[in-house]
Amino acid sequence: MQTLLDQFFNISIMIKTMPLMLKGLVMTLKLCAAVILLGLVGGLLVALGNLSPRRWLRLPSIVFTDIFRALPPLVLLIFIYSGLPFAGVEISPFTAVVLAFFLNNSSYYAEVYRAGILSVPKGQFEAARSTGLSKAQALIHVVLPQAVRNVLPDLLSNTIEVVKLTSLASAVSFAELLYSANMARSVTYNASPLVLAALIYLVLLWPLVRLVSRFQRRLAA
Repeated sequence: MQTLLDQFFNISIMIKTMPLMLKGLVMTLKLCAAVILLGLVGGLLVALGNLSPRRWLRLPSIVFTDIFRALPPLVLLIFIYSGLPFAGVEISPFTAVVLAFFLNNSSYYAEVYRAGILSVPKGQFEAARSTGLSKAQALIHVVLPQAVRNVLPDLLSNTIEVVKLTSLASAVSFAELLYSANMARSVTYNASPLVLAALIYLVLLWPLVRLVSRFQRRLAA
C-alpha cells in the first residue's frame, strides 16, 4: 500500500512539479480558448452552409462536415504537423493543433447548430420577416437565440469534449498539461505528476459536467 502511495500519490513530488504543471495548464487554457472560439464560429458558418438553399454552398458544407467528423483528430493532427512540411509548409505545434482541432470541432459544432436551427418552427422566421426584418436580421435576432438555447446542453457537452481533446496536443510536443506531466514523470521516475494532471482536469471539467446535467434536467422538466 505504501508503495502505491509513493508511486501515484507522492505529495512532495506533486508540490515539486507544480510550477511545471501550472505552465502546462496555462498553455492548455490558451489552446482551449482558441480552439473553442474558432470551433463555435466555424461550426455556425458550416451549419448555415448545410442549411443553405444554394446547392453550390450546401454541398461543400455537407462534404466538409462528413469528412472531418469521420477523420480521427489525432490522425488529422499528425498529418498537418508532420505531413505539411513535405509540401514545404512549416507549421508550429500550436498552429498545427489549432488548425486540426478547428477543422474537427467545427464539423461537430455544425451538427449541433443545425439541429438547433431546425428545432425552431419556421413560423418564427416568417413572423420575424413579416415585421420588416431582413433574412439576416431574422436569423440573428430571432432564430439563432432560440436555436442556441434549445441545444445549449449539447454545445456545452461538445465543449467539454474539446477540452479533453486538447490532451492530444502532446503528440506533437506541444507543452500543454499532459505533456508537462509526462515530462515531470520522466524526470522524477514517478507517476504522481500524471495523477496531478488528472486531478487538474477533474477540477477544470467537473463544474462544466454539473452545469450540463442541470441544463438537461431543466429541458426535461
